[in-house]
Amino acid sequence: MNQESTRASHPAPVRQFAILLSATRRGARLARLLTREQLHSWGRPFESAEQIVAELANNAVLHGHVPGRSFRLALTIGGTDTLRIEVTDARAERTPHPRALAPDAESGRGLLLVAAYADRWGTDTGSPPGKTVWAELDGR
Repeated sequence: MNQESTRASHPAPVRQFAILLSATRRGARLARLLTREQLHSWGRPFESAEQIVAELANNAVLHGHVPGRSFRLALTIGGTDTLRIEVTDARAERTPHPRALAPDAESGRGLLLVAAYADRWGTDTGSPPGKTVWAELDGR
């Protein structure tokens, strides 16, 4: 699991999609559905990306929520055919870290799922007060 930013090494995007969504459960659900539809329209497999977006959007709503602030979903396909998923929320001080869980824990597995689906993932702190959690899926 590589958590270092690779943004500088990416060629110019071939396709991009970005949207602001309400930091609510409904917004998180919409992020997942929009991901599926956008990737389908681009002729890309969407199942893994949809799962990653579901986890990252839910984390943005649960842990990155600031009243009155939205979260941003961005999907980018670069010249190397890598899909980059970015979810930006308003809480830079809450950096995600996967952690060991008790076998009977009912939550806390989201980042473990992201790590399992993604080829790489990590966190970028941007201009305060936000952060971006990203994941990449290499081309088909």
